[in-house]
Amino acid sequence: MTDFTLDDLKRVMRECAGEDESVDLNGDILDAPFEDLGYDSLALLETATRIERERGLSVPEEMLIEAKTPRMLLDIVNSPAHGEPTVSEER
Repeated sequence: MTDFTLDDLKRVMRECAGEDESVDLNGDILDAPFEDLGYDSLALLETATRIERERGLSVPEEMLIEAKTPRMLLDIVNSPAHGEPTVSEER
């Protein structure tokens, strides 16, 4: 299975919570805190649930709480624990 990419994450984020007009998801968001992107914990939970369904994996809630940026979430989703290589650089 291929890595879940930043573009994949942006698509899911838009589907789950839309896009705040003041936030440009096309910009450099990899290390931007989710709250700065207009995504609260509920929106992030919905995003994670959708990723889990698409990827057929289960991410422990404790790990989701620790994911403060898109890079951190991608690292979790693509981690070896889920059978995927770890994200180490911007995609």
